[in-house]
Amino acid sequence: MTNLKNDIFLRALLKQPVEYTPIWMMRQAGRYLQEYNETRARAGDFLTLCKTPSLATEVTLQPLERFPLDAAILFSDILTIPDAMGLGLYFAQGEGPMFERPLRDEQAINNLNIPDPNTDLRYVMDAVAEIRKALNNRVPLIGFSGSPFTLACYMVEGRGGTDFREIKTMLYDRPDLLHRILDKNAQAVTTYLNAQIDSGAQAIMIFDTWGGALSHSAYREFSLRYIHQIIDGLIKQKDNLRIPNIVFTKGGGLWLESIAEISCDAVGLDWTIDIGEARRRVGEKVALQGNLDPSILFASPAVISKEVDKILSSYGNGSGHVFNLGHGISQFTPPENAAALVEAVHTLSRQYH
Repeated sequence: MTNLKNDIFLRALLKQPVEYTPIWMMRQAGRYLQEYNETRARAGDFLTLCKTPSLATEVTLQPLERFPLDAAILFSDILTIPDAMGLGLYFAQGEGPMFERPLRDEQAINNLNIPDPNTDLRYVMDAVAEIRKALNNRVPLIGFSGSPFTLACYMVEGRGGTDFREIKTMLYDRPDLLHRILDKNAQAVTTYLNAQIDSGAQAIMIFDTWGGALSHSAYREFSLRYIHQIIDGLIKQKDNLRIPNIVFTKGGGLWLESIAEISCDAVGLDWTIDIGEARRRVGEKVALQGNLDPSILFASPAVISKEVDKILSSYGNGSGHVFNLGHGISQFTPPENAAALVEAVHTLSRQYH
């Protein structure tokens, strides 16, 4: 038993009985909330917000003050690891994350160091500890990282929002170099996530945002293989409690069975797959998380409720479902519609449990 006031999220991930379907939202602490924008303005820039534990704690808790969510997620960024590797992360106005020194040559790749999370990424561990204290056992805290391949996309391309030309050229022309990057990333992510668990994270999520850009065989070789390596190396239990993990490959519906085989506890789904079909395909192996199209939150509360009911009825009776969006919440979402979503899930899901 946990000492959490609300542990329904953890129980659902472990397929234990629950009274209703739990919900949290990817990117739930973000620009759609006025209070977040005010804190971000006070920080001065996004990286300062991430690297100041008191501010990261403040924004992590903001959505929980508005909505009765069933989990909190650490406020941070997936690019903390490559930043700590010395690639020179910065955020260009209107262009998103960029790196001053992208990985384009063999020597730079060979010189990559695996960061020590307790020194090079101390600010993240301090934030995890501070958030856990501030939560006061209200709901569980999710720690996270990007997947090795997703991190490598930014590290090689030097920015987000690309056509993957640089990394796919390396993948096909010099796969040995990409494997070197991915192996170092997998080691770095494993130690980073375990340090988050040691600092207080009660569940772990791996965001494989760009895995869906790969071909069928390349996904297994260059993405899933390294996620599997991380899952094998994660701390599974702390203080006699299970630490469940979630793997989310955006665009990964083709590979559900393969993802479920790597011994993760849950698979995240984007909105392109029917959750009932996904449940039939994975059987009892894993829990499922998802999978409302975030754009539905621009519709009326009545429409939101109808779409929530479709997902709940498709999943069907029993535990093993954590409701979420199929990707991060849009910065343009009206907060009252996010509130309507949480209420709909909590109300409509009880009949299935």
